[in-house]
Amino acid sequence: MLRDLRRVEQFVGVAEAGSFTNAAAQLHLSQQALSSAISQLEKDLGVALFVRAGRRISLTAPGQALLVESRPLLAAARTVEAHVRGAAAHQHPWVVGHSPALSGAEVYQLIEPAINAHPDLSFTFRQLYPEALLAGVLDGSVHLGLRRGIAPAGELSGAVIGYHRVRAAVPRTHHLASADSIDITDLAGEQLALWAPPGSSYFSDFLMSACRRAGFEPDYVVSRVQGAAMVAAPLTTGAIALVTADPGTAMGGRVHIIDFEPALMVPVQALWQKHTMSAVRDTLLTSASTYTTVGTPLIRDKK
Repeated sequence: MLRDLRRVEQFVGVAEAGSFTNAAAQLHLSQQALSSAISQLEKDLGVALFVRAGRRISLTAPGQALLVESRPLLAAARTVEAHVRGAAAHQHPWVVGHSPALSGAEVYQLIEPAINAHPDLSFTFRQLYPEALLAGVLDGSVHLGLRRGIAPAGELSGAVIGYHRVRAAVPRTHHLASADSIDITDLAGEQLALWAPPGSSYFSDFLMSACRRAGFEPDYVVSRVQGAAMVAAPLTTGAIALVTADPGTAMGGRVHIIDFEPALMVPVQALWQKHTMSAVRDTLLTSASTYTTVGTPLIRDKK
């Protein structure tokens, strides 16, 4: 049993520094005190965490396992401390981070069950790019992260909490603009406007994969106007943007938004720190456990 998180933190310091000497300097401890702390941790766990060969050290298999679990555990401990201090100061907003692919209105609809169930709690929404979103959830400054598409959660836990319907936004002069609905194969040979290049956006990756499953390699251009609603992208690119806005017209009638038939649905993945509990998060997962925001059965991540 882990009896002292300080020793776990010191273990991580040694593992990341690659030596007791470097770690002791970074942790402002004597090398003897640090070595003693790690020896006690090994005694508590009943395993060797490092292979020592002179001044060189390497992790054992149990040590590698502990390193993987230690980072989210320590992050959770810091989050608990921040929550307790925040409660004492009566300042404890529940922060929801979301990628630019999700609008504030869409985030509100996803979080609304928790907003209604916890009337005494304040909520703050923050739009963050993917790397900052993951970092915020890991360090505890963001209580729940939301992003489009599904990817491995890594050091975090995750679940799908909803689905949104993807539609095509086209310039009103485009030959598809008058269609009531289109098939995704109608996009073959057309240029798509993306928020970010594939590989740096899970939503972009999802859209590219959807085209490839339909049997064609999509051509794309990255919108040169970042931060604007994606329905505006056809105006500056002349390309088709894949959006989650309602069907009809947008941008003063200059953009037409058209349904796909069959429907193309994109999941929304929620991410949170491992080793933490949250009544707000439990409310969201419970409300999403049967139906999503559009009445589609939910697929849960078991992590």
